[in-house]
Amino acid sequence: MIKAKKSLGQNFLIDKNIIDKIINIVEIKNKNVLEIGPGTGNLTSKILDKAPKQVTVIEKDKNLVKLLKENFGSKMKIINQDILNINENNIEKEKLTVFGNLPYNISTEILSKWITNIDDKNFWFDYLILMFQKEVADRIISKFNTKNYGRLSILSNWKLNIKKIFDIGPSSFSPRPKVDSTVLFFEPKKNFYKLNNPKNLEKVTRIFFSHRRKMIKKPYKLMFSDNLEIANKLKIKLDLRPQNLDYETYFKLTDEYEKLNG
Repeated sequence: MIKAKKSLGQNFLIDKNIIDKIINIVEIKNKNVLEIGPGTGNLTSKILDKAPKQVTVIEKDKNLVKLLKENFGSKMKIINQDILNINENNIEKEKLTVFGNLPYNISTEILSKWITNIDDKNFWFDYLILMFQKEVADRIISKFNTKNYGRLSILSNWKLNIKKIFDIGPSSFSPRPKVDSTVLFFEPKKNFYKLNNPKNLEKVTRIFFSHRRKMIKKPYKLMFSDNLEIANKLKIKLDLRPQNLDYETYFKLTDEYEKLNG
């Protein structure tokens, strides 16, 4: 019997009803499917039952890779690597439908990496169906003027349409986590704000939200000195707090920052 490794953030999904609900979110017949962190293969077997064109799984744990090879053999492609070390744009030439019960300890890092590395002209996926710790999912889908709104909300909603599907309780996993989980559905936006470098959006939001409870006058000055033309142009009141500015305003602020800094 395979024991979950706490160091890898492993919690295996065992609830058959939940697995069925996840697998039916999108049609995958004749599609190229990628699963991140298949674990013991409970979701994987259901994916294969749906007759996809090809299935690729990425699993870091060598013991689980051995188990997956024994159970599924040549039915799928198995990549034994850390997802954070893989260039997702090179996994397949065709678009992938992605399923993932992401390790909670690196889930935001994975999502942020994927978003910042997206090729604007050719998204490497058509849909992402991903599971997060509920607290993280709440931050991802939060709107401005709410307590959970922050850097992750802005980055996630830049190039993606996001929909909450459902919450999952601890009893659906082995071992049972101490928190609830949430399944989110991501779809590429056809139109989104064009920026030269995604790292600049991360920088702008990091500086603004490092002073979350204070007025944005200080972080604005750090970014733009005493140049009030940009604030006037974007109709930004400097006595607001970071969570009072919507996604679009942060995209525009980043655009202005890029214009000033080449």
